[in-house]
Amino acid sequence: MTDLTELHNLKFSIELADFVDNEMLPGLDISSDDFWSSLSKIFYEFREENENFLKIREEIQSKIDDWHINNPNFNFEEYKDFLKSINYLVEEGPDFLVTTDNVDDEIAVIAGPQLVVPVMNARFALNAANARWGSLYDALYGTDMIDEADGAEKTGPYNPVRGDKVIAFAKQFLDQYFSLKQGSYTDAVSLSVRDGNFLVELESGETTSLESVNQFVGFNGVSDSPSAILLKNNNLHVEIQIDRDHSVGATDPAGIKDVFMESAITTIQDCEDSVAAVDSEDKIQVYRNWLGLMKGDLEETFLKGGKEMTRSLNSDRDYLDPDGNLFSLPGRSTMLVRNVGHLMTNPAIVDKDGNEIPEGIMDAMFTVCCAIHDLNKSSKFQNSRTGSIYIVKPKMHGPDEVAFACKIFAAVEQALGLEAGTVKIGIMDEERRTTANLKECIRAAQDRVIFINTGFLDRTGDEIHTSMEAGPVVPKRIMKQQTWINAYEDWNVDVGLSCGLKGKAQIGKGMWPMPDEMLEMYQVKIGHPKSGANCAWVPSPTAATLHAMHYHEILVSDQQTEIQKRKHASLDDILQVPIMDNIEELTDKVIQEELDNNAQGILGYVVRWVNQGVGCSKVPDINNIGLMEDRATCRISSQHIANWLHHKIVSEDEIIQSMKKMAGIVDGQNSGDPDYQNMAPDFDNIAFKAAVDLAIKGRIQPSGYTEPILHSERLNFKSS
Repeated sequence: MTDLTELHNLKFSIELADFVDNEMLPGLDISSDDFWSSLSKIFYEFREENENFLKIREEIQSKIDDWHINNPNFNFEEYKDFLKSINYLVEEGPDFLVTTDNVDDEIAVIAGPQLVVPVMNARFALNAANARWGSLYDALYGTDMIDEADGAEKTGPYNPVRGDKVIAFAKQFLDQYFSLKQGSYTDAVSLSVRDGNFLVELESGETTSLESVNQFVGFNGVSDSPSAILLKNNNLHVEIQIDRDHSVGATDPAGIKDVFMESAITTIQDCEDSVAAVDSEDKIQVYRNWLGLMKGDLEETFLKGGKEMTRSLNSDRDYLDPDGNLFSLPGRSTMLVRNVGHLMTNPAIVDKDGNEIPEGIMDAMFTVCCAIHDLNKSSKFQNSRTGSIYIVKPKMHGPDEVAFACKIFAAVEQALGLEAGTVKIGIMDEERRTTANLKECIRAAQDRVIFINTGFLDRTGDEIHTSMEAGPVVPKRIMKQQTWINAYEDWNVDVGLSCGLKGKAQIGKGMWPMPDEMLEMYQVKIGHPKSGANCAWVPSPTAATLHAMHYHEILVSDQQTEIQKRKHASLDDILQVPIMDNIEELTDKVIQEELDNNAQGILGYVVRWVNQGVGCSKVPDINNIGLMEDRATCRISSQHIANWLHHKIVSEDEIIQSMKKMAGIVDGQNSGDPDYQNMAPDFDNIAFKAAVDLAIKGRIQPSGYTEPILHSERLNFKSS
């Protein structure tokens, strides 16, 4: 860093100091000196404990490695006893119920889609925050949800044949979840409100109403010719928009121009896996965007179709209730912020000896401080109406690390003058030691927890790394068929419900990875609300609108009640190690395909991360299917190669040759990007080296994480 300033035994850039003084603190009853003094106190108080937890991780991993080396054909009961003896498995305490209070309904009560978005990208952050509402017509028209047969191609500005299919689908949705006493929305010729009731006139001349009259909750416009009808099902709203002068409404007998869906109920604004923030410049951008969201004044101007557009946060939506009284609904997704975990440090702030600050401590102080603008209600819009700040905390290993995160949040609350318990915690169940001890992890945060979830990719990366010495793992395509993964998904829900999360917190499921395959998502992702999860990650606002339909079909609270009656998932199943029984059945063709697929995924992600600072992107796979890639997907691919290298299924030379072959393919897939820098044919660039290192050095990376290599090489690229 250059142009450093120093205060309270901390050194940081002039730019970061200016951000704090001139952007973050104005409007708050916190002085610059108090802020830096408090951060310094928290840093020096907790850094040794932070470092100690990382040493414990290494010690436990070393003991597990040694045990597997000395017990190649291990007995399962002996394995469990060993895990208990090294405190990998902790003793489970008595039953309890969480006591978290002041939780917004969007987290505690309303089940629906959840977006995760890189907060470093202002346009994406705004899109996600505004995805609380979305057009069902647009979501259907622009995706493969509607087939292109019989002249319904997505061609030109508007294809009326395709439009008719969209309208038919949307009205079938209304018929299914907001059914009329007689007839169909397809037969409607006018919609009106009379004496507090929603009425539909059919082409037959008859007038009908809703089968369940309580589903009508509001409208806009005049009652005999409304511009919108607001309906509600399973705590989610749907707005039928009416405009006979609109190009679509003009062709509809009832003047319906769109069906507007309440979609992304919550959004995680991410400072972690989906961003590439490696220094002070990057962290300022992260915090500036989060601050703008909390103050309500974030804007982004960009070109779209040759026209300049400015995006800002949506206002709340106003309606009249059936009796004609005015009320409002939130126009924006309720936002959580994901801080980084305990592992990484960042050169944005260093101590008096030049040692970098733990990035998790830095994130806690800055993101909470930014959110005070929302708590003070000085913001243009309100995020939390209950006075809470929601922080998702990733990559924690076991209950002691969860308790440590809570201690940091308590210290930040005290430093910034907040009531104890203001900061809530989301526990990401993505490390094997957290899964195995999930009940005790929740207990450690029982007065703060508002979220647990499963994340297959990071969880698989940790699964491979933890059991690296146990043997070669199964191919990635077979991993989801393994005993541990199904038990893991059920265990997360079972434990969460047994700890009283129903009606108090989110139990979440992971990302749909193929943003262009919306029909398949629609067919498959119904499994998430059926599993008892009251939120699940989707890759785009469009996907949120489509996934929202699943929560009209399933009332998750009822589903959770039924799930509580089933037999609890088995810890023994979770601890089954996914190693191959018959290595000799692996053909050379299967090995090469697996290696190439992993190499291609790593390269496609890493080249953008290192060269362009893109932390999350749609990366074409080996079959040119676009997949959402972030550090979690990179972790599993690198760990898988590292495992097969360690067990001599592939050689270092074969890995490098595969990387070189796939680099040429990745270069071709990015040929349309004017900012892209080719890796082939020289292979002497930083990005290619980083990708190779992630695979070949994957075994020795802490917990198998990708961050140390990625951060180092991104910093090298920026400095070069």
